[in-house]
Amino acid sequence: MHSQEDKIGAKKTISIKAKTTSVNKSGDLNFDATKGFKNAYNNSQKTQAQKDLDLKNKGIISQAKINEERILKAYKKINGRYQYPKIDQDLGSFRTDSNNITIICRDFQYPDGDMVTILVNDIPIIRNITLERNYKKFTIPIGIGINKIAFIALNQGTSGPNTAAFKVYDDKNNLISSNEWNLATGAVATILIAKDK
Repeated sequence: MHSQEDKIGAKKTISIKAKTTSVNKSGDLNFDATKGFKNAYNNSQKTQAQKDLDLKNKGIISQAKINEERILKAYKKINGRYQYPKIDQDLGSFRTDSNNITIICRDFQYPDGDMVTILVNDIPIIRNITLERNYKKFTIPIGIGINKIAFIALNQGTSGPNTAAFKVYDDKNNLISSNEWNLATGAVATILIAKDK
């Protein structure tokens, strides 16, 4: 009986040896007791460009890269050149009591050979205009009712897309419309002009 109590009441001493390991992984803060957080602070002072590069290297895509990929997805690459999506453009509707309208148009970016044809109510009136740095001027008669003026992009020049700035004036030289377009080959920019009686 006594021997059993001795075993139960006996105290055991357990010793634990702590094992220390130095952490030396790439990308850690390089903290040590002599330098404190100096290296950690220096690492936090990276430029935005370096942070974007670090994210890219870690497989995380930056916002700039996301935006670039979204734009490029809208274009189709053919023979090494991006083809812009063929989307027609509505340039608005306007009223006038003029018998004629005057259209002036030019390439608002670098002149690269962009060409258009102007149609009135689906009839080609002025064909194969090459847009240049200076405005070209055209006077077109319009009839009573709705007149649909359409600009068809015949090409995209050497750099694409077809870029034009245009203004439309009535016969009293009042500005009716002023706008720009960015069109793929074959796309149409349309303006509606209602002529009152």
